[in-house]
Amino acid sequence: MRSYRILVVDDEPEMLAYLRTLLELNSYEVETVSSGNDALDAVIRGPVPDAVLLDLVMPGLDGLETLDRLQHLRPGLKIIMLSCVNATRKVVDAIRLGAQDYLTKPFQEADLLSTLKRCLEKRQASEPLSVTEREQLSPDLCFIAASAAMRKVRADAAQVAKINVPVLMLGESGVGKEVVARLIHKLSPRAHRTFLKVNCAALPSELLESELFGYEPGAFTGATRPKPGKFELCNHGTILLDEIGEMPPSLQAKLLHVLQDQQFSRLGGRTTISVDVRILAATNINIQQAIASKRLREDLYYRLNAFTINLPPLRERREEIPLLLRHFMASMAERYARPPLPISEALIAACTRYHWPGNLRELENFVKRYLILGDENVIIEELDPANITAAGVESSGRRPVEGDLKSLVRGLKDEAEMQAISEALDQTRWNRKEAARMLNISYKALLYKIRQYGIDAHAKPKAMRQIA
Repeated sequence: MRSYRILVVDDEPEMLAYLRTLLELNSYEVETVSSGNDALDAVIRGPVPDAVLLDLVMPGLDGLETLDRLQHLRPGLKIIMLSCVNATRKVVDAIRLGAQDYLTKPFQEADLLSTLKRCLEKRQASEPLSVTEREQLSPDLCFIAASAAMRKVRADAAQVAKINVPVLMLGESGVGKEVVARLIHKLSPRAHRTFLKVNCAALPSELLESELFGYEPGAFTGATRPKPGKFELCNHGTILLDEIGEMPPSLQAKLLHVLQDQQFSRLGGRTTISVDVRILAATNINIQQAIASKRLREDLYYRLNAFTINLPPLRERREEIPLLLRHFMASMAERYARPPLPISEALIAACTRYHWPGNLRELENFVKRYLILGDENVIIEELDPANITAAGVESSGRRPVEGDLKSLVRGLKDEAEMQAISEALDQTRWNRKEAARMLNISYKALLYKIRQYGIDAHAKPKAMRQIA
């Protein structure tokens, strides 16, 4: 059996001696150095270690700079950081720079050995990524990663879950930001505590404030008894602020205070309440545009941006579509007590070609409609009528009619819908909440339609994608 070579970097002689003894007793070859410069020299002269245990806080060349230089010298070198309890910010930076894992001093011997073993057993980045990672988060919620991009999301979530810092999740609507938030919660030390989600776009400013922070009797008409807010109910747990970019600026200032001091007052209250809540935030807005237009406070963004996870849209990870189709089918069949329907090659091909502007949410609803209708040909036609041939209609001897009545009617309907939405947005000066009320549709439905039709505030709607 091969003996792994470990380089230990720490400026404390006692720690070096302890780690050498522990590792050698577990059949590792060990080299110890007491500074970042000595670590660089050891890697340059070789042999290259299989893993490095690197102290984060050292005089001279500190752990972060040493990590950065080691990664440039030997890309892919497996490095585990050894950190002090108060070095949270630096741990986050270390993960961004490519550290595989970290341990907080003082640590248990078993934790060190298991972390080191896990690090050494990880596949090299050059190896093919063929195994699907699944994480069951609830009876009907599962994280699935079969693409390199989503494997990175899974790795980032696992790393940052251990550190009590805010996380900002960016991505289009429906890409699975809530799923990643629940994954972070499950992998964190707070997993046994409460997880709550608040949609910042679903409530008016006054209701959102009372929902988050609670209120005292007399705070407003009808407030006859005190009510705790979500932050109190979620004490020691995790809260997800979904669509944070839609939070009113006045509330953003109060949220900033919670992030800074973990304190707030109920609506109409004078007493300060202290909480310990991990804050995760998600948005699909363009951050820089939102800051420039004063929709999002810059200081709040930098507070939330301790660690950012970018989720790719479904069209950029099409290899996961067959897995997601089967997962959603099994989940829906169980939920509605119906036998699951087959996922044919024709259905997979049609779904793989489709653009999925609504991402996972649209795919899930697509599977739901398939389960209800029970007709594969009809459901494929929703994506592209030309796919009817691929689904086997041609075998009946009838050619699909190009530009048939159903397609023409759908095209006219979409054109009218796009025109109505554009006019409502123009009349409200792009106040999307007001436009949604004018159109008598939900705010989220309006956002979906804006993206579907490519309606832009500074340009005319792009030509509609021809479905037929």
